[in-house]
Amino acid sequence: MNDRPLTLMAVHAHPDDEATSTGGILARYAAEGIRTVLVTCTEGGCGDGPGGVKPDSPEHDPAAVAAMRRQELEASCAVLKVAHLETLDYADSGMMGWPTNDAPGSFWRTPVEEAAARLADLMRRYEPDVVVTYDENGFYGHPDHIQANRITMAALAMTEATPKVYWTTAPRSMMRRFGEVMREFDADWQEPDPAEAAAMAEIGLPDEEITTWVDVTDFGAQKFDALAAHASQGENIFFLKMGQKRFTELMGVETFVRVRDTTNAPVPENDLFAGLR
Repeated sequence: MNDRPLTLMAVHAHPDDEATSTGGILARYAAEGIRTVLVTCTEGGCGDGPGGVKPDSPEHDPAAVAAMRRQELEASCAVLKVAHLETLDYADSGMMGWPTNDAPGSFWRTPVEEAAARLADLMRRYEPDVVVTYDENGFYGHPDHIQANRITMAALAMTEATPKVYWTTAPRSMMRRFGEVMREFDADWQEPDPAEAAAMAEIGLPDEEITTWVDVTDFGAQKFDALAAHASQGENIFFLKMGQKRFTELMGVETFVRVRDTTNAPVPENDLFAGLR
């Protein structure tokens, strides 16, 4: 008999990503007695520095930013009751097209097989029943998110063990609602040009293509507080402007596409662990 606990592993690119799309499930499943494991692939050095110093400023110190963001990540994990935090500590690649994409040691430049082998070692150690990461476009095209998807799928191929695998996504209906909320809470919000609007309209999936809708309303406060733990990036975290109540109303359901399953659990489903317990 295998007496290990049911285990969820979430593979994310940067500190703070864990809270945005999976903070609810990490908190919910921890509360249900499921072991939660977070793998963060980069150190976040391309984030804002103390005082809001931007990455293109000569005063920006990636090493100092990474150290600060590690502390914030640990605080977020404490809020979400994450059982195990594992960091691969690749250099943050920045947004697509930035010079940091090709900097030595950047996650984007790292061979997939190399990073996947390290992740596969973690999968063998924790034996996750459910693995969650981004879709093939990294949800919105961020190079580190794309790379996280690539190494996760490659690591899964190396281990061939996980019964259920999911990619994070958002229903198009929620994306439309998000635009309305942006206009409500951000006085500086400017409507995107037609090309940007068309690109934004392609983010997420039609509601009927989403396989898994997990209610995390009861954990909205933890999810909000986990995001707030990443205070150095507050200027970039729009959701914090809403306050906890409105945040929970908008972000109280986390959605996924099931891309691998050995349980034959029917879809749509409302539990990542359907068929496993």
